[in-house]
Amino acid sequence: MAIQAIIFDAYGTLFDVYSISALAERLFPGDGKALAELWRDKQIEYTRLRTLSNTYKPFWEITQDALIFSCRKLGLDLTLDAQSQIMGQYAELKAFPESLATLQTLRGQGKKLAILSNGNPEMLDAVVQAAGMQTLLNAVLSVHAVKKFKTAPEAYELGPDTFGMQAKDMLFVSSNAWDVCGAAWFGYQTFWVNRATAPMEELGVTPSGSGSTLNDLLDFVETGKRQAPTPD
Repeated sequence: MAIQAIIFDAYGTLFDVYSISALAERLFPGDGKALAELWRDKQIEYTRLRTLSNTYKPFWEITQDALIFSCRKLGLDLTLDAQSQIMGQYAELKAFPESLATLQTLRGQGKKLAILSNGNPEMLDAVVQAAGMQTLLNAVLSVHAVKKFKTAPEAYELGPDTFGMQAKDMLFVSSNAWDVCGAAWFGYQTFWVNRATAPMEELGVTPSGSGSTLNDLLDFVETGKRQAPTPD
């Protein structure tokens, strides 16, 4: 099926959420990796709980809440200074090495490109500007507009509403398997960037394509061929 537009998840897909581990390790020697992983898990858990309960908070505030909880869980003394440093680092997440070149290639092919993220607009503007991606994207979409996080249908509807086309004519790209499932259920074609070589979730979804980096996405867009199945 022809792809008329490509929509990217931001965190974990274009930007490395675990790149914060180095700072966390400096602040909490021996616990940086554990903190980064628990923080990410708790952050996503809070988005789901708040959407299910209709108690929306901006993603920045949820991220901060998840950090405070994670430090308490791990028995770490999170001073105000440390909290400010870590949250500030989150606003400056590094893009994966191939992210910018991938967007440049796709834009050069005439593809319409967008980000659709749980991040609130201020967070997304900061990382997009820092990565030099702003001129490559037709839109940067935040669920803040509907005040429901992915995988709520209202969040995924932002793509079709923005481009004036059906979800089936668009490709949704994410490194998060749960996000791929949500997008597929909504009606998008999907590509899973399986950076962790993880098994697919048992939710009855098979991505339209998959690969280990965004470089594999370029091959998929060009040929339309699925990548080799990911290990299970």
